[in-house]
Amino acid sequence: MNAALPYPCAMYLSHYGLAEAPFAITPDPRFVFLSERHRDALAHLMYGIGQGGSGGFVQLTGEVGTGKTTLCRLVLEQLPENVRIALVLNPKQTPLELLETICEELHVVAPTKRRSLKTQIDALNEYLLQAYAQGLRVVLIIDEAQELSRELLEQIRLLTNLETPTQKLLQIVLLGQPELRETLARPALRQLAQRITARYHLTPLQPGETGAYLRHRMTVAAASAFPFDDSAVRRLHLLSGGVPRLLNVLGERALLAGYVHGRQRIDAALIDEAAAEVLARRREENSGWRILGWSLVLAGAASLWLALWSRGMI
Repeated sequence: MNAALPYPCAMYLSHYGLAEAPFAITPDPRFVFLSERHRDALAHLMYGIGQGGSGGFVQLTGEVGTGKTTLCRLVLEQLPENVRIALVLNPKQTPLELLETICEELHVVAPTKRRSLKTQIDALNEYLLQAYAQGLRVVLIIDEAQELSRELLEQIRLLTNLETPTQKLLQIVLLGQPELRETLARPALRQLAQRITARYHLTPLQPGETGAYLRHRMTVAAASAFPFDDSAVRRLHLLSGGVPRLLNVLGERALLAGYVHGRQRIDAALIDEAAAEVLARRREENSGWRILGWSLVLAGAASLWLALWSRGMI
């Protein structure tokens, strides 16, 4: 493939009769393909936002690229009128910064003279009580929750203590990679784990679903025909493992490869050509990080050896 071609590249659109790029990796709800597992995951999220969550935690995990953030965007477009959402996309914050972010998302104005956890929690609690009195439901959604520190997780757990005698005032939804499940399984976090009322792990597409996924996205993009033959679909599933984001990356590169070669039909050979470029680049990037990591380890070991040698310890 010609490496000089720009990427992402829309030159193939007219070649395949497309109105727009079918495999963009942005979480556009129009392109959402709901497999059976995606429908189940969506039902769990809606359960958490509705009264079924009972003020506990709802946990949705899945490998990178399986569609967690896309499902979250879809949920945000289907919110009931009585729901107010605080969406936290960057959980790498201090407890005070996290509370400030939640208050900002809910348009809660806290006293400005003293910045403290107490002032933020008091202001949030007052807002939640007013929302409850008005029949509103408040939901906190935290994306990339596997990045939450133990300190932050404990602070978030304490937020579920904001309640009336009969009702929890804040529902919390945690979206994260599989590491989140491992974190919450630690004995030190058992109090939080016991408050999880719904769990779901989103898995990649099954072999029979990959073709339907590709056809769905091509249809939304107004394709005049489906360009991938059966061998291409099988190879795409094999190389991507059924992960939608990887299917998008490989699918777009394959369309570009077909355009470059003047082909209307894409077979397994063109998929391999696309994968050789996309996956090779990822391997090179990962290899570069591994080399850097080992270099730092060796440099540290050398420094330690010199320090011990200079002191006559070796």
